[in-house]
Amino acid sequence: MAEIHPTAIVDSKADLDADVRIGPFCVVEEDVVLGAGTSLGPGVHICRWTRLGKNNVVHQGSILGGPPQDRKYSGERSFLEIGDDNVFREFVSLHRGSGEDTKTTIGDDNYLMAYCHVGHNCAIGNQVTMANGVGVSGHVSIEDMANIGGLTGIHQFVRIGKVTMIGGMSRIVKDVPPFMLMEGNPAEVRDINAVGLRRIGVTKEARMALHKACKLLFRSSMGMTHAVQTVKREVQMCDEVEYLLKFVAGTLKGRFGRQEQA
Repeated sequence: MAEIHPTAIVDSKADLDADVRIGPFCVVEEDVVLGAGTSLGPGVHICRWTRLGKNNVVHQGSILGGPPQDRKYSGERSFLEIGDDNVFREFVSLHRGSGEDTKTTIGDDNYLMAYCHVGHNCAIGNQVTMANGVGVSGHVSIEDMANIGGLTGIHQFVRIGKVTMIGGMSRIVKDVPPFMLMEGNPAEVRDINAVGLRRIGVTKEARMALHKACKLLFRSSMGMTHAVQTVKREVQMCDEVEYLLKFVAGTLKGRFGRQEQA
């Protein structure tokens, strides 16, 4: 039997693994799934159509699976799906999708610090870290191992590439390319995320190639199309540079905070 505090309210139609711990004054609504090893701190509210995998830790006052903040939403069924081994600190809020049977997804081994918010229809990968007070608008995608500084605001429909570092209190209104360090208001690419790349074992040669590509793509006066062609011609190709170019190819004119030049 799951360990449920006597002050908690758990709907009989919730699906709880036997190895679940639910603290005082929690609310778990119907059609919720809680996987083995998951624990809810005091005052946590898990809303309908929310699914948590194994070994998630949800701290005091968090609300997971709340209805989306979207004027078009009219109560239709939508989902919040969360993987394994995540930590949600105090007063985190995660909203389910907006639109029939849509969803917000959170992967594995993420760490969201106090007061973070993830809006509707977002897709968060694995091993993402968000410091206190990060606000993620709807329809945002965040790839694996992104690290987002506190009080950063992220505009809707933005893509954040993998192994990025975003400085605290940044305003993110354009895509953040993978492997880069970005900060400011509005945010700009400053350099590669050298520390993060070393930590995951990216070779010195690949880091140097990324550094050269970064200068050409984001720190030069060339237009993006010309810069991409120059990178392909002058920079040693490796998996990381190829991934960066693929990401850039999916962006539109001026997405990195400056207008395309002829």
